[in-house]
Amino acid sequence: MSKKNQHVVPLGNGWAVKSAGADRATVITNKQSDAISAARDIAKANCTELIVHGRDGKIRERNSYGADSYPPKD
Repeated sequence: MSKKNQHVVPLGNGWAVKSAGADRATVITNKQSDAISAARDIAKANCTELIVHGRDGKIRERNSYGADSYPPKD
């Protein structure tokens, strides 16, 4: 099974955490910060990416918790 990125998306008046390509939400919260926290934990556990969407649906933040293909140079 491939690892799926975690998306924080608006859902009605709340926020949802969804795996990429999933129809149903993994977590539903009232506050975006709670959804981000839950999605971050899932992304870290699965070594995937966390993608945060704003109310308008556009990506506003992304964080990678997997192997970095472009690590920083010292």
